[in-house]
Amino acid sequence: MGNFLAGKVVAVTGAGRGIGRAVALGAAAEGASVVVNDYGVSVDGGSPTSEVASGVVKEIEAAGGQAVAVADDVSTMAGGQRVVDVALSSYGRLDGVVCVAGILRERMLFNMTEEEWDPVVATHLKGTFTVFRAASAVMRKQQAGTLIGFTSGNHQGSVSQANYSAAKGGIISLVRSAALGLNKYGVTANAVAPVARTRMSAGVPMELAEIGEPEDVAALVVYLLSERAREVTGQVYTIAGPKIAVWAQPRELRAAYAEGSWTPERIAKFLPGAVGVDPMPLLERLAAMERAAREGERPNA
Repeated sequence: MGNFLAGKVVAVTGAGRGIGRAVALGAAAEGASVVVNDYGVSVDGGSPTSEVASGVVKEIEAAGGQAVAVADDVSTMAGGQRVVDVALSSYGRLDGVVCVAGILRERMLFNMTEEEWDPVVATHLKGTFTVFRAASAVMRKQQAGTLIGFTSGNHQGSVSQANYSAAKGGIISLVRSAALGLNKYGVTANAVAPVARTRMSAGVPMELAEIGEPEDVAALVVYLLSERAREVTGQVYTIAGPKIAVWAQPRELRAAYAEGSWTPERIAKFLPGAVGVDPMPLLERLAAMERAAREGERPNA
């Protein structure tokens, strides 16, 4: 047992498997008491079971740690609140929440149904909001705490996961909003975009050049939950095996000003000329992948 998180209470959603499980185990190994939340569903969000959360609690307890299971669905306000309430009733405080829970329902945008859109956005984005909302009220009173959301490199866009990409982009904006709104209360908020071998990444139809293990991600999360990261807020980090990277903050690249009112004709002279465009790297990568596929090779990402 380490002491990086000694005395802290941490709640982790989606903690029954994969990265969430690694985060829960990693936090407990560093001294935290852990609320293990998992609705226990399959990758597409079906067949819930409470056994996966309880199983991780048993692992933590067997290693000498403290943990309690919550099998509620965090895509509901009641579910998110219950995660926080259990932390308070079990341990008396809440120092950090880590929102990992997520599902996938892949479909091309022009074929995507409401039943494929709504549950993905609800689990990822709303599921982060419900826990953040309940936790931030507690942390504001404590004048301390850490919120961690899980995003993805797919926030840049995705060919067949518009629902997932939209949710992951929303999580980044939610994290930045939390960082701004809660900074004066001593509460930090950050996002992690992991690249790791999990049951979700197993279905990626390409070779990932940079990929690690769930335990790599857990190490970054433990750091962000610790006192060593008290000044780190509003950031988005990628961790992929040996690589850690930080994403840029949104900012204007170039601007142009008209003399008088804009008209379509004036805009046509400025765009793309004076203002220009910001090239989309994923378009070039997609074209290379399509060429590799035509040649019978497995594309690299």
